[in-house]
Amino acid sequence: MGKNKNWWKDLIFVVLGNLIIACEVAFIVLPNHLLDGGIAGLSVALQPLVPVGPVWMINILTVGLFILGFIFLGKEFALKTVVSAIAYPVLVTLLSAVVEQFPADTFVMPDYLAAIYAGVLAGFGLGLAFRAGASTGGMDIPALIIHKYARLSSGNSVMIVDILTILFGVITYGLQKALVGIITVFISGQVINKTVLLGSQSAKNVMIISSKWDEVRDYLMNTMSRGVTILSGKGGYTQQERPVVMCVISRKEYPLVEQEINRIDPAAFMVVSDVNEIHGSGFTFEDGTINRNVW
Repeated sequence: MGKNKNWWKDLIFVVLGNLIIACEVAFIVLPNHLLDGGIAGLSVALQPLVPVGPVWMINILTVGLFILGFIFLGKEFALKTVVSAIAYPVLVTLLSAVVEQFPADTFVMPDYLAAIYAGVLAGFGLGLAFRAGASTGGMDIPALIIHKYARLSSGNSVMIVDILTILFGVITYGLQKALVGIITVFISGQVINKTVLLGSQSAKNVMIISSKWDEVRDYLMNTMSRGVTILSGKGGYTQQERPVVMCVISRKEYPLVEQEINRIDPAAFMVVSDVNEIHGSGFTFEDGTINRNVW
């Protein structure tokens, strides 16, 4: 039952992501000849060189990249992406037909506005598909291959592929259009990373080295009701053994914790790092509520 529920949830994310991307392409990218770096941007860049319309070019490239995804990303990925390989070109074709019913300049806007809107929509649509472990069947397939084999974040991988695509567009549309496209790429990369992490717990990981470590531990466990892990540490210079207190806290709790630890031991050494996502017992339950139990 749970597996079925997750499958339907993933399917909804993939279809919704494709719809958002198709809207971005039909209403912004194609009317404004925007080099957004995606499969539509590549189609726009190729338009002056190839005697094929941009919508048909999108359809051809989508099929080719789907085959590439099957080879390098596996059967499971291909099964999830087959929805995109069908839905994306169909939605772009239908929405482009809708756009053609309006006067030619209806959706034309200043380059900077087109770049911003396209970046936000593309990032959100791709992020939803990535959350489902699939793609929208476009240039994000090469990006996911880079993500898998080079271990870069999804957003950064997309940015690399998009920038290479935009640089190709310099040949046909000039430097100014390419610079506008880079704005779109940067915005979409940031939105992808935020969307992929949407709904996950973000927090701070605090590691404290203090001569009063037991007081620090008691404060975190009893006052803040947080779980604490005691690690073994050894000073490189002094060679002295000393416990290291590690605790994950919410961002809102961090200022209070920092203030109190400074009060307990002004000489305490603290290392603080951002935590983008947390799983497992001790912090959250499946329904998203915080687990205050300590261990």
